[in-house]
Amino acid sequence: MNSSAPAPTPTSRVLVWCLHLLIAGLLALAAGRALTDGEPHAGAAVAAAVACGLVYTAGPLMPAVRGSRRAATVWLACLGAAWLVLLALSADGVWLAFPLYFLQLHLLPRRAALGTVAATALAAITAFAAHQHSFSAAMAIGPALGAAVAVAVVWGYQALYRESERRRRLIEELTATRADLARAQHTAGVLAERERLAREIHDTLAQGFSSIQLLLRAAERALPERPEAASRHVGQARQAAVDNLAEARRFVAALTPPALEGTTLADALERLCATTSARHRVTVRFHLAGPPVPLPVAHEVALLRITQSALANTVRHADAGTAVVTLSHDGGHVAVDIADDGTGFDPCLPPPPGPDGGGFGLAAMRARLTELGGTLTVDSAPGRGTALSARLPLTPPADGGPESGSEAHP
Repeated sequence: MNSSAPAPTPTSRVLVWCLHLLIAGLLALAAGRALTDGEPHAGAAVAAAVACGLVYTAGPLMPAVRGSRRAATVWLACLGAAWLVLLALSADGVWLAFPLYFLQLHLLPRRAALGTVAATALAAITAFAAHQHSFSAAMAIGPALGAAVAVAVVWGYQALYRESERRRRLIEELTATRADLARAQHTAGVLAERERLAREIHDTLAQGFSSIQLLLRAAERALPERPEAASRHVGQARQAAVDNLAEARRFVAALTPPALEGTTLADALERLCATTSARHRVTVRFHLAGPPVPLPVAHEVALLRITQSALANTVRHADAGTAVVTLSHDGGHVAVDIADDGTGFDPCLPPPPGPDGGGFGLAAMRARLTELGGTLTVDSAPGRGTALSARLPLTPPADGGPESGSEAHP
């Protein structure tokens, strides 16, 4: 009934109505017994019962009583006073002590409620003994036992309610945490997919467009003195555009790269080296070390993309004359090594700014290898070329993490 009381639930509302009916029944019993038994103060007892009922009915109807502990205390005092009058006029008023216990325990603070319940029990015992003109231990057992039961029931209910509220809050926290986790997983998935798309675009479409741009620049420089060379460069640029379009279509459909379709990784790398040599001013040779072994598609795609990216960096940035691509199978590992005789760079320095500064290619290579449990090693210095080694285990490690090793971090 007040601000500190638990929020009403269907069960608590049923209990409240039961309490209303109990008090109404007991008041009716006291008034009826006073009339039928012909007590000397029957009219006064009936009036006291009616007054007690009116005071009790006013409590739930008054907003102040429902919202303020002080107003509830005043209402309980008025109800107690009316009950004491009824108790003095009729011995049947003693039965109202039991529902009063519940009201006092529910509306008052714990210590005040205990004292009020004890006083109510004492008043009921005293009045009943006065009406009986005698006292025995049995007269005290009923009110005292009722008070004990009321305390146990109300405190047990309050403990259950507090536990229910604690669990409800815990469930709400878990639900909110699950929602936050779902949002975090969605965000992580979006970022991972964005990173994957960035790697694929960098290693396929961006490299192809860069190659087309270099070929068209070469054709532009060859005109008008060397139209045959310009025509050859334009034809190569057209073929690069066709290849890039095929890569784009396979990329959208999430299929195996065209270079690996119906062939082996070694053949795909050999064709890549030949195509790079034909389109650009760098001689790229391919070397196969050891007998080839079947590889998972993910390994083949990763090594092919890394080689494409490395050769594109060689063409654009290294100013190299030759490059060598080596595919080797050593026990439980497969490796691709790309070495050139270009200008080299310092792996410890950050890449220069700008869209052509590089740097993302190495990060993309490392990310690809990390996903498959591999390592990337870069050995370079200004003026002495670059050697890059991508190494993958044929059987991914059990924890799915990268292998330990001397992984360079440019």
